[in-house]
Amino acid sequence: MQPVTLITGASVGIGAALAREFCARGHDCVLVARRAALLEALADELAKAHGRRPHVLAIDLLAANATEQIASELKARELEPAIVINNAGFGLLGRASELDHARQLAMIDLNVRVLTDLSLRFVDSLERHRGGIINLASVAAFFPGPAMAVYYAGKAYVLSFSEALNQEFKPRGIKVMAVCPGPVPTEFQAVAGITQDTPALLTISAERVARETYDGFMAGKRLVVPGLGNKMSALAPRVLPRGLTLALVNLFQMKARMRKT
Repeated sequence: MQPVTLITGASVGIGAALAREFCARGHDCVLVARRAALLEALADELAKAHGRRPHVLAIDLLAANATEQIASELKARELEPAIVINNAGFGLLGRASELDHARQLAMIDLNVRVLTDLSLRFVDSLERHRGGIINLASVAAFFPGPAMAVYYAGKAYVLSFSEALNQEFKPRGIKVMAVCPGPVPTEFQAVAGITQDTPALLTISAERVARETYDGFMAGKRLVVPGLGNKMSALAPRVLPRGLTLALVNLFQMKARMRKT
C-alpha cells in the first residue's frame, strides 16, 4: 500500500495551498472536495509543476457515506494515509436563532463529525507510517462567539480534540497538530456572509498558513497559530474577564453584520 497525504477541502483556499505545499515537498497527495473541475485543474497544475499528479476524489463530505467512500476509494487504489489533513469546513455569520437551522447542523456535521471520523478512521496506517493528523481549527477556537456561535464552538471542539489526541497518540508515534489561523482571504468569507474588511494585523495569506502548517507539523508541534497578530489575539481570553471577552466579540461581529446589511 502506498502512503499518501489526504487533504480535505482541497479545491480552493487553504486546502489548495496545503496541496501545493505538500506536493512541493515531495508528498504523494489525495485531494478531496466536492467540485471535480476545480480538483482536476489543481491536480493538472501540480502534475506540471512537480512531475507527479495527486489523486483526486470528488466527494461531497456532507453525503451520508462520504467517509466510507473515501476509505473504499483509497483501498481500491492501494493507497493508505500517512498524514490526514482535515481542512474542509465552513462558517455562518448571524445570530444562531436567526440562521437556517439545517445549515447550522450541516456545519456541525462537516466541521466536527467528519473531522472526528477521519481523525480516527486511519489510525493503524498512521501508526505504520509514523505520520499524523493536521486539523484546521481557527483563532476563533479560543473565544466564545456570539453571532457565529456554532462555528466558534465547533472550532473550540477541534482544538480540544486535537490536543487530546496528540497526548493519546504519542506512544504510537502519531503526531497530531491543530492549526488556528485568523482571517485568510478565501471564499470562506463569502460563504459565511462576511463582507467587512478584516484587520490587516490579523490577515495572512493561505500560502503562509500552508507553509507554517507544514513546518510546524514536521517540527512535531501540537499547535500552530500563524501570524504574530493572531498569536497575540489567542492570548487575550487568558487575561481578559470572560464577560468582557464576550462583549468584545459580540461588538466585532455586530459591526460585521451591519456592514453585511
